[in-house]
This record gives sequence, C-alpha cells and structure tokens, in this order.
Amino acid sequence: MSADAGGGGGRTVFLPEAPSLSMLYLNAAATAARRRISGALPGTDLPGARHGLRGVTADVEKLTAFQHLVGESAGDFLPAGFIHALAFPVAMSVLNRDDFPLPLLGMIHLRNRVEQYRAVHFSESLEIVAWAENLRGHRAGTQVDLVAEVRDVGGDLLWKGVSSYLAKGFFLPGVDKNGVQGPGTETPFSPPDPTALWTLGVDAGRNYAGVSGDFNPIHLSVLSAKALGLKRSIAHGMYLASRALAEVGPARSEAFAWEVAFEAPVFLPARVSLEIGTSRDAGGHWSHSDFTGWNPRSGRRHFKGSVAALD
Repeated sequence: MSADAGGGGGRTVFLPEAPSLSMLYLNAAATAARRRISGALPGTDLPGARHGLRGVTADVEKLTAFQHLVGESAGDFLPAGFIHALAFPVAMSVLNRDDFPLPLLGMIHLRNRVEQYRAVHFSESLEIVAWAENLRGHRAGTQVDLVAEVRDVGGDLLWKGVSSYLAKGFFLPGVDKNGVQGPGTETPFSPPDPTALWTLGVDAGRNYAGVSGDFNPIHLSVLSAKALGLKRSIAHGMYLASRALAEVGPARSEAFAWEVAFEAPVFLPARVSLEIGTSRDAGGHWSHSDFTGWNPRSGRRHFKGSVAALD
C-alpha cells in the first residue's frame, strides 16, 4: 500500500442529492456493529473513487445563522467555514463507504488547511468533489486526509480543504503506528495575554450542529459523547476555527490560506482564551495573522492556527 493511496486520481461518483449527515452517522454505527459481530477485518486500502455533488447552493437562513453564531459580519459572501460545512456531507460520504477501512464514528479531527481563491456569493451554484488520501500511522492509531474541492459552474477552483483525522486506537496491518506524531506535541506553550475570552455553553455543540448539519454524537450531549468514550461532549473543531477566523476580521483578503491544528478537546461547557497576532507588509497592509486558543484555568492549549494572504 503506497503512502498516498486513495481517490485523488480516481473516478468520480456523482451523488443524486446531498447526503444526510445524521443518516451517515447512523449507517456508520450499523456498519461498526456488523463488523464487530462478523469479526470481518477491514481492508488496508482507501477507496479509489471520489464523491461529487453538483448544483450546491447555500441556504440563506442557515448562512445567516452561521454568521451570527461564529461572529462573522452579516453579508452576501460565504465564510470559509460555511463552505467547509457545505462540502462536509460529501466528504463524510466517502468515509461512510463500505470499502473505507477506518471507523467513521469517534474519529478525531487533528488539523485542517483551507485555501480560498476568491469570495463566493451565496447565490452561486457550486460543484463539490471529495476523496480520501494519505493513509498513515500515528502513535495512537491511524490517520487519513479528507480532501474537498469546490468549483464554480465554469470549473474554476474556488476553495480547497484538507482535513486530517485520527481513528484513535485503530491500527491497520502494515501501517507504521510510529510514523506520525500528534500536532503540537513537541512545542511547549506559555499562555500569552489573551485578546478575547469565549464562554461556551453546554449547548455549543448542538447550536453549531444546527447551522452546519454536523450532528456527530461526540458534540451533542454528555450521554452521546460518553457512548463514544468521552467524558463530556466537545466543541466542533471547525466551530472553534471559524470563530477564530471571524476574530481576525475583514482585514484578510478575499484569497487566503487558513490552517489550524487541534491539540486538546474543548469539553463543554467551557471558557476559551484567544490570542491573535497580526503581521503587516512593508506597505502597512495585512499579510498574516496567527491565533491560539487555550484553557484559561489549566493553561493547556486547545488549538493554534494562522491566516495568510494568497498571492
């Protein structure tokens, strides 16, 4: 199995409609149960197919609710995190395939990188294509990258996201478990002076699920999170990242790269301290912002990331 085996260059299966994330999670639970009962071993290769969906448009009501929830200014253009939410069901449908070797439920979101090439108007009709690639080892399980591309009706690439996930405790034969370490484990962290303090209620996961469609049980309640091995529900990584992006504000250009690495879950309810540092070019224009979020009581870092202008 090659390190970059996967559907990046495979055929594209276009879906008849947007998948329901709730149904995908239910099907994933059923698949996991069947595998436990049958004792069947999963394969060690990623699906060769990509999944696609044409004619995707934004729900204006959900867009407005998303903007309000993460602190983005109301407007006619889609926040990068909202585009991620539009692409997410198509991407998750790849992980829900029978030939996908890792369990979907309980996967941990480790990092994300997005490149947005221009502003996307809410009225645009979009085409989304997603695939899995780069199956690799981790000291705590197996990692995989989930790639999604969003194009306009003319075929121009507008947005690309690469999300890295960890199937914790799940080791595939022939995949080196010592190959990749977790993000941020090597660098010490001393909390700086915060520029913002977020207060997240126990319903933060449910609220984000309502605007994004991501009803993963680990985010919804204490009971559903405990069923998947967590002590309490946790905040969505993309909610935290989208809120940090909103804190950077309108100074960022229309074309930018946005990345974030998640180091420790935010158990709900919670308070999160945030620090944003901004760099400017020789002409005084914004060029780059770094952001860090941490637990104000323990000083433990939850996430770190950056936003930078694209040439």
